[in-house]
Amino acid sequence: MSDQTKNWRSATRQVRSGLNRTPFGETSEALFMTSGFVYDSAEQAERAFTGEEDHYVYSRYANPTQTAFEERLAAVEGAKFCKGTASGMAAVFAALAAHLKAGDRIVAAKALFGACYHVISNILPQWDITAEFVDGTDLDAWAQALSTPAQAVFLETPSNPALSITDIAAVSDLAHQAGALVVVDNAFASTVLQHPLDFGADVVTYSATKHIDGQGRSLGGAILSNNEDYIENTVAPFLRQTGPALSPFNAWVLLKGLETVDLRVTRQCDNALEIAEFLNTQDTVETVMYPGLKAHPQYDLAMKQMSGRGGTIVAFNVKGGKKAAFEIMNRLKIIDISNNLGDVKSLITHPATTTHQKMTADEQAAAGITPGTVRLSVGIEDVRDLKDDLTQALA
Repeated sequence: MSDQTKNWRSATRQVRSGLNRTPFGETSEALFMTSGFVYDSAEQAERAFTGEEDHYVYSRYANPTQTAFEERLAAVEGAKFCKGTASGMAAVFAALAAHLKAGDRIVAAKALFGACYHVISNILPQWDITAEFVDGTDLDAWAQALSTPAQAVFLETPSNPALSITDIAAVSDLAHQAGALVVVDNAFASTVLQHPLDFGADVVTYSATKHIDGQGRSLGGAILSNNEDYIENTVAPFLRQTGPALSPFNAWVLLKGLETVDLRVTRQCDNALEIAEFLNTQDTVETVMYPGLKAHPQYDLAMKQMSGRGGTIVAFNVKGGKKAAFEIMNRLKIIDISNNLGDVKSLITHPATTTHQKMTADEQAAAGITPGTVRLSVGIEDVRDLKDDLTQALA
């Protein structure tokens, strides 16, 4: 960040960071839809490839629109370095796979997004990387697992979908004593509410598809860190050679999405809290999981880590299991059935049969998922209409 940018507050950074106008003086950021770049001479091309001259080479490596998105997100997150990726899972996989090698060990929270759990429990072990899972809310379990050296720790907080909260600072301290790099998937909290680097994490990953775009338009991901060696010498070469590049068009969409992310997430959080309180009064609802409710077991920690807000996602268990959950979802008129989240439109899904479908029943239970668990991503609609919709569906 420039000296000027460092003095800006978050809402200003969301709109102004990474702005690099062309000589045409456009108001909106330019979109550079190009796969490659040209050179004034063969000598310049040689210097560009050796790194002697700073020049864009190929959009799989870097592109001006990608750079604008990366610089803006880094400024908003308070990170020194950012690399965009084609999706959130590309970011998670690259953050771990670029760092780990055969014989290494990773410790992760049990409560994870299904695809993240699959990467750590099934894909990384194929490369002789040992994985151990712990209850993310249990610091004693973390301490025991990290009493043995490890090379990486991975967690998401709030967790998907049951919204358990992990103490980022405490786990980071334990992880660093074990020699581990701490990677936090921050997609649920969003960059508006939580900055894991401030609590001691080494790396933050995002599915920018979620709140950063937040309007159901494009895929994208990001890896952020203050560790230059990790980003430039570990992650960047991995991304360049394996190719999960963020397209210039998607980078531009995400860049524009960052301009309004604070406004959207703030409204979504307000709506989510009101809906969580409403669901708590419904006879057909067994339990409500929402970090913004004082009854949440990690309420104080959530408020400390998440800027005093509970987030945009509400999870709840309905009486009657899967059958009842399906009946309720099918009766909704406004809220859409979709496995996406963080969108301006309210979306609902049944994790056991969608996002976490590949997990065994025991693995689902360890992640806080029951047959009656429903995950509701709250949008920016009028909350009265959302409550009316839920009322008739739950009746």
